[in-house]
Amino acid sequence: MSLDPAVAAVRLAVRRMLAEAGHGPVVVACSGGADSLALLAATVFETRRAPQRAIGVTVDHGLQDGSAEHTARVVAQMARLGADETGSVRVQVQTDGHGTEAAAREARYAVLEEIAGRLGSGTVLLGHTLDDQAETALLGLTRGSGGRSIAGMRPGFGIFRRPLLGIRRAQTEAACAAEGIDVWTDPHNSDPRFTRSRVRHSVLPVLERELGPGVAETLARTAEQLRPDMEALDRLAEVALAQHLHAEHGFDVREVAALEQAVRTRMLRLAALGAGCPSSELFAVHVDALEQQVHNRDKLPKQIQLPGHVTAYRQGDHLWFGPTSVES
Repeated sequence: MSLDPAVAAVRLAVRRMLAEAGHGPVVVACSGGADSLALLAATVFETRRAPQRAIGVTVDHGLQDGSAEHTARVVAQMARLGADETGSVRVQVQTDGHGTEAAAREARYAVLEEIAGRLGSGTVLLGHTLDDQAETALLGLTRGSGGRSIAGMRPGFGIFRRPLLGIRRAQTEAACAAEGIDVWTDPHNSDPRFTRSRVRHSVLPVLERELGPGVAETLARTAEQLRPDMEALDRLAEVALAQHLHAEHGFDVREVAALEQAVRTRMLRLAALGAGCPSSELFAVHVDALEQQVHNRDKLPKQIQLPGHVTAYRQGDHLWFGPTSVES
């Protein structure tokens, strides 16, 4: 009997990723949805003849009623799929001014990285698909937050890898159906209170209907094409920051004014992040305000209140970053 095309596509994507991974265990983050279950099933299959072991981990965010019972079901399901080890962990989601989705993601990544460290794993697999990438690129475009957001999700960062970014969500669903895997549908994914849910169920279908099929692939391809450019500019900004940043956490605006704007604005963002600004709260409006102070020819003292209780202030020919005082 021939192999189902969707199953074959998911397995091939995982096989290519495993070829670049080390020989240690591979952690698969599994929510119980079609994407992560298809990913786990493929990883279990591909590691049978590989030096790696497949370890399934599910994270309970405690944000829904019955989450503990659902977590137990996912653990049992991961074991039935043949994972070498399974585990679950509950996290406390602290919004601290963040949106719930962002706070849950940060908590999830932090605990997955901790678990991987304990297991001696250098690879954590995430089940994001091409559809997730298209949604991310579209959200970034509508927010007007620049090329970095439109470039979407990276295939890999740190110990995390996203082998399914070239796979459609319909393929992971088909793969699960072909292998007889029962999947869970997260009610948050269809809750119109969440922006991504509205993009998924309302915005993208309208675009597909009005502009023709292939919008998701086009958005994902745009993100893929932009990413190398953004990464190259980020590297130049890191070099510029190392060259111009003083030990006291400031720099001479006369020096950085000569930089290309694309490099300079990224350098300003990196300086703000280094001073303690949370990346999820640092927006283009903040970087624009810093850029204006670089070109403040009158050298007027000016304080800029940044996220994370950070203040930037112009003093003579220098722009400094420091903690916001109580009086401020």
